[in-house]
Amino acid sequence: MEILEQLLGALPGTVSQGLIWGIMAIGVYITYRILDVADLTVDGSFATGAAVAVVLILNGCNLWLAMFAAFVAGLLAGAITGLLHTMMGIPPILAGILTQLSLYSINLKIMGKANQSINVNQTDLLISLRWVKEAAFHNPMITVGVVLIVLIALLYWFFGTEMGCGIRATGINQNMSRAQGINTNRNKVLGIMLSNGLVAFSGAFLAQYQGFADVKMGQGAIVIGLAAVIIGEALFGKIFKNFALRLLSVALGAIVYYIVVQTVITLGFDANLMKLLSAAIVAVFLAIPYWKKQYAENHIRRSNRGKNNA
Repeated sequence: MEILEQLLGALPGTVSQGLIWGIMAIGVYITYRILDVADLTVDGSFATGAAVAVVLILNGCNLWLAMFAAFVAGLLAGAITGLLHTMMGIPPILAGILTQLSLYSINLKIMGKANQSINVNQTDLLISLRWVKEAAFHNPMITVGVVLIVLIALLYWFFGTEMGCGIRATGINQNMSRAQGINTNRNKVLGIMLSNGLVAFSGAFLAQYQGFADVKMGQGAIVIGLAAVIIGEALFGKIFKNFALRLLSVALGAIVYYIVVQTVITLGFDANLMKLLSAAIVAVFLAIPYWKKQYAENHIRRSNRGKNNA
């Protein structure tokens, strides 16, 4: 009973974090599922968005303008990865690693040190951990939830345009896309840029939520993003067929992931093993489709054997 009360007490904060990381997970979905590209830039661009937003906020910049600047910084980070891949022929996973490595130094230069704190009592913010239980618009669940719905609507519209359809076609079949006159290299760059823009935007939200930015806050972000994508597909894939609903399922996957993590922590799991837990969750949910396929194939084989014996 006590554990249940602790879980319910932590639920608003858990859902808030899940929504913030849900935006990041949608960015991962764009490269992982739509473009079919393994992009590790996100571990760096997540911290870049946080660093840019915090520095601008501390210098008196408008909050939404700071968020937009973080988004643009993510676009630029994605552009570097995309150009390394398309213009220099570097495999996307290596291009992402190179950009991620470079962003560590860039983030240090942006903040001037390894971390930068916000005085949450003296600085106006869009969201904050302090407000998770308040019934007001600055409650993170409400603010981030509204922003998330708007982003999904915009992405649904964008991927229905000629340019968006070109990006989706590039991810499905590059050779066929090129045969249809689609500039696949340009679409790859645009897709990776959009992905990292959303990731950086999410990082800017998290920096405000927790009250600081850190150069290492993006470590393991790709694992959390993949976990959200895989969990969302595993739980809601058969229900949500519409593209917008698929994007929503990714965000819901992030919420489920953080609820699982919070549950495990409440039950006394060693917090030092959280990265191991994250990897295990991703591995299990990645394996579920394979296990289902193997089970179906074995069931068909047994059925066929029974018919032949009869």
